Amino acid sequence: MIKEAFGKGATTEAAIEAAKSELAAPEDADVKFEVLKTAKKKTLGLFGGSLAEVRAYYEVPDEIKKPEPKPVKNQQPAKNEKKAEPKKQEIKKESVSDKKVSSAEEERTVGEASKAAEKYIKSILDGMGVQDAKITSNEDSESVYVQLDCGSDYGYVIGRRGETLDAIQYLTRLVINKGKDNYKRVSINAGNYREKREDTLRELARKNAARVKKYGRNVCLDPMNPYERRIIHTTVQEIEGVDSHSIGSESDRRVVITLAEGFKATNPSNGRGRRGDYRRNDGRSRSKTTEAPSRAPRSDLEGTLYGKIEPKAKEE
Repeated sequence: MIKEAFGKGATTEAAIEAAKSELAAPEDADVKFEVLKTAKKKTLGLFGGSLAEVRAYYEVPDEIKKPEPKPVKNQQPAKNEKKAEPKKQEIKKESVSDKKVSSAEEERTVGEASKAAEKYIKSILDGMGVQDAKITSNEDSESVYVQLDCGSDYGYVIGRRGETLDAIQYLTRLVINKGKDNYKRVSINAGNYREKREDTLRELARKNAARVKKYGRNVCLDPMNPYERRIIHTTVQEIEGVDSHSIGSESDRRVVITLAEGFKATNPSNGRGRRGDYRRNDGRSRSKTTEAPSRAPRSDLEGTLYGKIEPKAKEE
């Protein structure tokens, strides 16, 4: 076995002394030295230069290890002594009572969002001065559904094109999902407004799709929320010869109905320059004009913009 140590110094002699001191070999040891690196002087006494490095080592005879005594073998157990059997891992079975408790907790969790939605919507309606409004709700694992029956105040709660109802729905969704891990959608209906609005949008999509197929000119609809745009897109997909896509951003996002690729308009010469058309000229310009209303707008409070809004019929 070889023991070694290293030393550094300004000169080779200094490095040897440092290595000997580090090695601490006995006086009778045959110490040998190996110069690994010689010292270099600094340029102008300021730059560069390096220390000398020396390795000192000597050989030590290996120690002869004495054989360790072999351990005495344990006596064999008596024949009548039984070996300990490994314990079987106990598998706990969920009792019926535990299942009932977990299902009850799940029901409470499911009902929590709908109750919070009802409470918040009632506070909004009270602030709007809507009296005797009836609020019913139900929910599943993904959504909360709320039905409002407002008597003669439907137009006030719904607003122009459902803007007030959509705002209440948006705020309610924020409230019930605040601080929750499982996000839930919220759908609020006042009377049968959602059904009537869906019918109106589908008819609007079919009417403008027929116009595009006839004249071959794109039609750009008014801005809509994502739910209403989805209804338009779904209806257009069912009509052969036309496509649809959305343009704009945020509150100004709207649907454009176009002639499908490979289809030709049935009467392309007519309809040129009509008001309300969405025109394109190689993507360089577009224009949309609207007629000024010829009469005063109908009152939102009376609900006449949507026809007669009635309480949703109960399923028998």
